[in-house]
Amino acid sequence: MAKFRKVQTTFWQDSRVLEELTPEDKYFYLYLLTNPNTTQIGVYQITKKQMAFDLGYSTESISSLLDRFINVHRLIKYNEKTREIAINNWGKHNLTNAGKPVIDCIKKELQEVKDVNLLVEIISHIPNEDIATLFSRTVHGTYNDASTLGGEEEEKEEEKEEEKEEEKEEEIKTHASPPFREIIEYLNEKSDSCYRYTTTKTQELIRKRWKEGFRLEDFQKVIDIKVNEWLKHKEMSRYLRPETLFGTKFEGYLNQKVGDQDKKPPGDYDKLF
Repeated sequence: MAKFRKVQTTFWQDSRVLEELTPEDKYFYLYLLTNPNTTQIGVYQITKKQMAFDLGYSTESISSLLDRFINVHRLIKYNEKTREIAINNWGKHNLTNAGKPVIDCIKKELQEVKDVNLLVEIISHIPNEDIATLFSRTVHGTYNDASTLGGEEEEKEEEKEEEKEEEKEEEIKTHASPPFREIIEYLNEKSDSCYRYTTTKTQELIRKRWKEGFRLEDFQKVIDIKVNEWLKHKEMSRYLRPETLFGTKFEGYLNQKVGDQDKKPPGDYDKLF
């Protein structure tokens, strides 16, 4: 079967693409949809090193992009252990026909998927009922009719899967992605700015502070402190930006005493970074 991938022209008119994706995001998303590793089912193996090589990025940049696409845009899933990636809405445009050559290809590729949980999100976007059924059977372990698992063993497997899902949900609650939008919208509101929460550098700064244990209320407190101190001074107000507020001085700003704002002369901004 000829290997080609379908990208609808409506991609450029999609509201999420227009409003949420940066130019870098669009470039990365098109790569995920059309690179040579892609498959008919929307799940394929690819390493961060391979993505970095193809795109000319560092592996750190690729990790940042993957994190944004998983936790912010929620367009993909990625298994670090199996190196498999899943395009969540792949079926919307690529799994519409169910001719024999397509079905045979789908069956073969489904058997090669190591983490079948990656298929779950894709199923909800598949318009073709026959193809959706193949995906569902693979996920629930009923694709092979000659399966030797008995009823009790199947129940145990289901219980294990449920436990894994509960553990994943708990982990997500504990290590949730930083609320980029809330933080930047709060900064824009307080400083009368219009920064974008999707900017890569801004998200990297916020994520670093988040990993250090700082939370939403800490970001808001730092914004309040520095807005109160700098906004009234023309020279200082230009430093009310993510690069300054959320950099290495963040903890110092957070612990700044209320009276300290008046001790620094308006022109003393040589040690902001």
